[in-house]
Amino acid sequence: MTPTQAPDPESAIPSIDDLPLVRSRTVGSVRIHAIEAGLQRLDGGAMFGVVPRPLWERRIPPDARHRIPLALRCLLIEAPEGLVLVDTGVGNKEDEKFTGIYGIENEGNPTRLEDGIRAAGFAPEDVEMVVLTHLHFDHAGGATLRTEGGALEPAFPQARYVVQEEELRFSGIRNERIRASYLPGNIQPVTEAGLWHLVKGETELTRGIQLLPTPGHTPHHQSVIIESDGEVACYLADICPTTAHIPLPWIMGYDLEPLVTLETKRTLWDRARQEEWLLIFEHDAQVPWGVLDEEARRVT
Repeated sequence: MTPTQAPDPESAIPSIDDLPLVRSRTVGSVRIHAIEAGLQRLDGGAMFGVVPRPLWERRIPPDARHRIPLALRCLLIEAPEGLVLVDTGVGNKEDEKFTGIYGIENEGNPTRLEDGIRAAGFAPEDVEMVVLTHLHFDHAGGATLRTEGGALEPAFPQARYVVQEEELRFSGIRNERIRASYLPGNIQPVTEAGLWHLVKGETELTRGIQLLPTPGHTPHHQSVIIESDGEVACYLADICPTTAHIPLPWIMGYDLEPLVTLETKRTLWDRARQEEWLLIFEHDAQVPWGVLDEEARRVT
C-alpha cells in the first residue's frame, strides 16, 4: 500500500476465525479467561455518537454497510469461592434476519461461548454465578438458550444470575427507545426459573470481586472489579466498549445518558491511573485488555 492509499476496510475487519477462542492470564492469584464468544457488527456512527466519521474510521474502519466489527468478549473468573461468568454474548435464539442485520457470528455447541468455557478447562455446568453488566441483547442473549424442541430455558441452570435490581426493573419498560435492546426471551426464562440474584449499588459479589455501578450507557449499568494480591482489573462492559472509546468525549450514540457516561469514565480513569488497573474491553475486536497511559488516551 502506498502512502496515498486508504486502508481497505474489508481487510481490516477480522473474521471470527482470526480470534483466539480463549486468552488467559492472572490478576494477582486469580486466574481469568477472556472468552471470544463471537463477533457482531454495529453501525459505526451509532457506536461513536457525535464523534465525526473521519476521526473514528481511522481507529476502526467500517464495512460497506457502515458497520464496525465488535467482539463479544465474556470473562470467566476462577474466583476463590466459585466460577464466575461475566456477560454471555448473543446466544442462539435469534433468526437469520436478526443475525444478518447485526452481522453476528457465534456458531458453536450450542454457541461459541460454551465452546470457550470448555477450552478454558471447564464445563458450562461448572459456572456458579453469571454476572450481567446490563440486559441488552449482546450481553444477556446467551443467558438463555433455545432447545431443540423450541423451548427457552436458562443456559446455566445451576448458576445464580446477578444483576442490579433496578436494571431488571428498567428492562421491563417497553418504550420505543429501549425495547429493541431488551428482549424478553433473554430475561423471562431466568425469572420463571427463579434464578435472579438481585443487588443494589456497589456490592461484594464474592471474595475479591466487586460489582461497581457505572451508569451512563444505561442508568443501572455495572462493571466488575477483580482484586487480588495488590493487583486490580476492571471489566468495563459498555461504559467503554473499545479502546477507541477511551477519550472522555468518545461516547456511544446508544448511551441513554451520555453526560453521565462522561463523568463515570472520568472517575474510572482517575482510579485506573492511580491504581494501575488492568482494563478489560468487551467489544474491542483486537485488544482484550491493557493498562491506561498517563494521558488517559490509550492502553499499553
